[in-house]
Amino acid sequence: MGKVYLTGAGPGDRDLLTIKALRVIQNADVIIYDRLANPDILEDAKDGCKFIYVGKADSHHTLPQDEINEVIYQASLEYENVVRLKGGDPLVFGRGGEEALYLKERGVKFEFIPGITSAIAVPEYAGIPVTHRGITVSFRVVTGHEAAKEKSQIPWENYKSDDTIIFLMGLHRLNHIVQKLIEIGKPKDFPIAVISRGTWSDEKTVVGTLDDIYEKAKDLPTPALIIVGKVVELHKDLSWFEK
Repeated sequence: MGKVYLTGAGPGDRDLLTIKALRVIQNADVIIYDRLANPDILEDAKDGCKFIYVGKADSHHTLPQDEINEVIYQASLEYENVVRLKGGDPLVFGRGGEEALYLKERGVKFEFIPGITSAIAVPEYAGIPVTHRGITVSFRVVTGHEAAKEKSQIPWENYKSDDTIIFLMGLHRLNHIVQKLIEIGKPKDFPIAVISRGTWSDEKTVVGTLDDIYEKAKDLPTPALIIVGKVVELHKDLSWFEK
């Protein structure tokens, strides 16, 4: 039985892969990767490494999560070094914890390898710091991917503060997010940005207000990140990557 490395691939830019992640990728016998991991990273694998794609897209799963868990487990029975390569960080809405529990229950050794999370890196590439002295001293990272039919676990009433709020994977619910923020008292002219394909060469940032961002950004390609807060106003001065 082999060992599974639950590995963060970072937000997209291949150069943001950590040295430790690169080492396990170079030594992997099989790499199980998803849609958000930059496929160019696979070029660093050794000859003979097997690749298994288990990617997910909005409203369409190549494999359901329970089947992905089983794919990883079966790979551990066949290969010595198994890399589960996940976009961003494996434990920031990456379901890496679920995969690890599945492996632990079956006696499989595993290791978490952190990845640079898109929650911080994507705004940074867009010139939007998630904290900034004199503006905000804290930030929240929230899933934007809650199923519409399920009871929301998001504590909207807690978001009345001046914290920066970062929604991951929320473009398809952008209008809902905007309306909820207005309902709790955020002014309609409050700054918000949507960053599409952050840290990739075709990154695009759209800046607006709660009142107009939906019309401005609704047709952007995914993956996309939503960031809400007065720090968004720094984009006009600090934008560097897209230029």
